[in-house]
Parts: sequence; C-alpha cells; structure tokens
Amino acid sequence: MFEGPLMTAADRRRAWRDSLFVDHAIFRLPWTNLSTVVPGRVYRCNHPTPARLARLRGRLGLRTLINLRGHRRCGSDALSRQAAADLNLTHVDMAFESRGAPHRDRILRFYDLYRIVEKPMLMHCKSGADRAGLASGLVVMFEGGTTARALRQLHWRFGHFNRSRTGILDAFFLRFQAQAEGRIPFMEWVRNEYDEVALKQDFVAGKLASFVTDQVLRRE
Repeated sequence: MFEGPLMTAADRRRAWRDSLFVDHAIFRLPWTNLSTVVPGRVYRCNHPTPARLARLRGRLGLRTLINLRGHRRCGSDALSRQAAADLNLTHVDMAFESRGAPHRDRILRFYDLYRIVEKPMLMHCKSGADRAGLASGLVVMFEGGTTARALRQLHWRFGHFNRSRTGILDAFFLRFQAQAEGRIPFMEWVRNEYDEVALKQDFVAGKLASFVTDQVLRRE
C-alpha cells in the first residue's frame, strides 16, 4: 500500500512498484480497455498510466478525468493524480461500487457533475469493466439513450460478467426498463421510484462467475 507523498524520485519509484505489482498495473500497460461512450465528449478506460494519460490528453483533447475508484491509498492513484495536475486536467473523484446496488445519492451526484464538468472527459476505474460500465451506461441514459444502449456498456468485451456479483449493475438498468422505460424519464425514476434495497434483495449472482471475478481475476 502506497501512503505517499509523491515528492521525490524515491517516492515515485515506490509508487510505481505499488502500482505495477500490487495494483496490477503491469497488466494495464498493453491493455487499455479504452472505448468511446459519446463521440468527442466522453471516453472510458482502465486506470491510466501517466504516459497513457498524456497521450490521450493530446489525442482526445481531454479536459477532465473522472476517477470512479474514489481516493485510494495506492501508487496508481498517486501517479494519475499527479499526472492530471501536470497536464492541467480537472481531476474528480466519483466513487461507485461494482458489486452493490447503485446508490441513488451517488447517481444524483454523478448526474450533477456530468452537467457541469468540462468535456471531453475520461472515466476510469481499475479494470475499466464494471464501474466504468455503470458510469458509461448512466451517461447514455443522461443523454436520452435507451436501456438497451446503456447495457452495451456492461459487456464481456470490457471484462464485465453479468452472471457474477457485478451483474447487479445490469439488473439496475433492467429494473428501470421493466418498471418505467417509456413511461417516465430515467432521472425521474431514479429520484422517485428506484428502490436500491429491493434490487439488492432480488438479485442472485452465479457462484462460479463470482468466484472467477472475485478470486481468480481479483477485481475490485
């Protein structure tokens, strides 16, 4: 666990060791999980290295980095925060869960953030699969898209498995589809009808898929 600070060359070496070998960034060097959510405005990926963030800043014209992991005591977090500052990117912590029913208050906060942050923006979690998929699906809904389009952001091609415990994220969108799509707008449903306790009680995850996601892949 990297506690910081990130002040000296020795600090950076410690941060890189923690990032590469504890936070598994060594696997993210060749694999970015980068994808477009809204062309020219919103993108998603796994936790970017400083060099990749710099390349994307130039290539996509990024203005904002959304950290879906929240503030964490790890080398990856310290390095990307410093990189964002060096690149003059606004860094925003917007933590989501990957294995729990999405919290209404966090969805509402993300909606408010989405309306005011400068774009283009890049969203990342650790692997770019589950929390990035949830946030991307929410963006699709914020932009007036359909549940079917939102669910495409939660797909196995990103490393998301809907039969594991992370499938509760799919169940969230499916609950809106069944209860309210075509009847009321998505955010009205979130504010007035969404029951996260009921969703958590109703969802049943597959044991094998959960074992692979949690114990083999060791995803957050």
